[in-house]
Amino acid sequence: VQLVESGGGLVQPGGSLRLSCAASGFTFSNYAMTWYRQAPGKERELVAAITSAGGSVNYADSVKGRFTISRDNAKNTVYLQMNSLKPEDTAVYYCYARVYFRDTWGQGTQVTVSS
Repeated sequence: VQLVESGGGLVQPGGSLRLSCAASGFTFSNYAMTWYRQAPGKERELVAAITSAGGSVNYADSVKGRFTISRDNAKNTVYLQMNSLKPEDTAVYYCYARVYFRDTWGQGTQVTVSS
Protein backbone atom coordinates (compact mmCIF):
# COMPACT_ATOMS: atom_id res chain seq x y z
CA VAL A 1 0.00 0.00 0.00
CA GLN A 2 1.55 3.27 -1.10
CA LEU A 3 0.56 6.91 -1.57
CA VAL A 4 2.89 9.23 -3.47
CA GLU A 5 2.24 12.97 -3.62
CA SER A 6 3.57 15.34 -6.25
CA GLY A 7 3.01 18.83 -7.58
CA GLY A 8 4.22 21.00 -4.73
CA GLY A 9 6.52 23.96 -5.16
CA LEU A 10 7.01 27.67 -4.71
CA VAL A 11 4.23 29.95 -5.89
CA GLN A 12 3.44 33.63 -5.45
CA PRO A 13 0.39 34.76 -3.48
CA GLY A 14 -2.69 34.53 -5.65
CA GLY A 15 -1.19 31.75 -7.71
CA SER A 16 -2.33 28.17 -8.26
CA LEU A 17 -0.96 24.66 -7.88
CA ARG A 18 -2.40 21.22 -8.45
CA LEU A 19 -1.28 18.43 -6.17
CA SER A 20 -1.59 14.78 -7.15
CA CYS A 21 -1.55 11.65 -5.03
CA ALA A 22 -0.96 8.36 -6.83
CA ALA A 23 -2.17 5.28 -4.97
CA SER A 24 -1.08 1.69 -5.35
CA GLY A 25 -1.39 -1.63 -3.56
CA PHE A 26 -5.10 -1.45 -2.80
CA THR A 27 -8.46 -1.04 -4.55
CA PHE A 28 -8.41 2.74 -4.74
CA SER A 29 -12.04 3.09 -5.80
CA ASN A 30 -13.22 1.53 -2.54
CA TYR A 31 -11.69 4.14 -0.25
CA ALA A 32 -12.30 7.72 0.74
CA MET A 33 -9.27 9.94 0.36
CA THR A 34 -8.15 12.95 2.35
CA TRP A 35 -5.63 15.75 2.02
CA TYR A 36 -4.00 17.08 5.17
CA ARG A 37 -1.39 19.75 5.68
CA GLN A 38 1.09 20.65 8.38
CA ALA A 39 2.71 24.04 8.71
CA PRO A 40 5.90 24.57 10.74
CA GLY A 41 5.11 24.56 14.46
CA LYS A 42 1.48 23.64 13.91
CA GLU A 43 -0.58 20.49 14.14
CA ARG A 44 -1.55 18.56 11.06
CA GLU A 45 -4.98 19.66 9.84
CA LEU A 46 -7.56 18.29 7.45
CA VAL A 47 -7.78 20.25 4.21
CA ALA A 48 -10.24 18.32 2.04
CA ALA A 49 -11.81 14.88 1.77
CA ILE A 50 -13.65 12.96 -0.91
CA THR A 51 -15.73 9.80 -0.76
CA SER A 52 -14.81 6.65 -2.66
CA ALA A 53 -16.94 7.41 -5.72
CA GLY A 54 -16.35 11.13 -5.51
CA GLY A 55 -19.96 11.94 -4.80
CA SER A 56 -19.33 13.88 -1.63
CA VAL A 57 -16.57 16.27 -0.64
CA ASN A 58 -15.82 18.46 2.33
CA TYR A 59 -13.34 21.21 3.04
CA ALA A 60 -11.75 23.07 5.88
CA ASP A 61 -13.32 26.49 6.26
CA SER A 62 -9.97 28.10 5.53
CA VAL A 63 -9.85 26.69 1.98
CA LYS A 64 -13.52 26.67 0.95
CA GLY A 65 -14.03 28.39 -2.37
CA ARG A 66 -10.32 28.23 -3.21
CA PHE A 67 -9.41 24.53 -3.19
CA THR A 68 -11.08 21.67 -5.05
CA ILE A 69 -10.55 17.99 -4.34
CA SER A 70 -11.26 15.44 -7.07
CA ARG A 71 -10.32 11.91 -8.01
CA ASP A 72 -9.87 9.72 -11.05
CA ASN A 73 -10.53 6.13 -10.03
CA ALA A 74 -9.33 4.86 -13.41
CA LYS A 75 -5.93 6.41 -12.69
CA ASN A 76 -5.87 5.63 -8.95
CA THR A 77 -5.18 9.30 -8.30
CA VAL A 78 -6.63 12.01 -6.11
CA TYR A 79 -6.03 15.69 -6.82
CA LEU A 80 -6.07 18.95 -4.94
CA GLN A 81 -6.49 22.04 -7.10
CA MET A 82 -5.40 25.06 -5.09
CA ASN A 83 -6.27 28.54 -6.34
CA SER A 84 -5.86 32.01 -4.85
CA LEU A 85 -3.06 30.74 -2.68
CA LYS A 86 -2.12 32.69 0.43
CA PRO A 87 1.09 32.70 2.48
CA GLU A 88 -0.81 30.90 5.25
CA ASP A 89 -1.32 27.95 2.90
CA THR A 90 2.40 27.25 3.17
CA ALA A 91 2.76 23.71 4.55
CA VAL A 92 3.67 20.15 3.75
CA TYR A 93 0.63 18.56 2.15
CA TYR A 94 -0.09 14.89 2.80
CA CYS A 95 -2.38 12.38 1.18
CA TYR A 96 -4.16 9.98 3.55
CA ALA A 97 -6.36 6.93 3.44
CA ARG A 98 -7.44 4.38 6.00
CA VAL A 99 -6.72 1.14 4.17
CA TYR A 100 -7.32 -2.29 5.65
CA PHE A 101 -8.06 -0.57 9.00
CA ARG A 102 -4.62 1.08 9.00
CA ASP A 103 -3.68 4.72 8.62
CA THR A 104 -1.76 5.21 5.39
CA TRP A 105 0.14 8.43 4.66
CA GLY A 106 2.17 9.65 1.74
CA GLN A 107 5.58 11.22 2.19
CA GLY A 108 4.23 14.74 1.71
CA THR A 109 4.89 17.52 -0.77
CA GLN A 110 6.01 21.01 0.20
CA VAL A 111 3.91 24.00 -0.84
CA THR A 112 5.43 27.43 -0.26
CA VAL A 113 3.45 30.59 -0.98
CA SER A 114 5.74 33.60 -0.98
CA SER A 115 6.60 36.63 -3.04
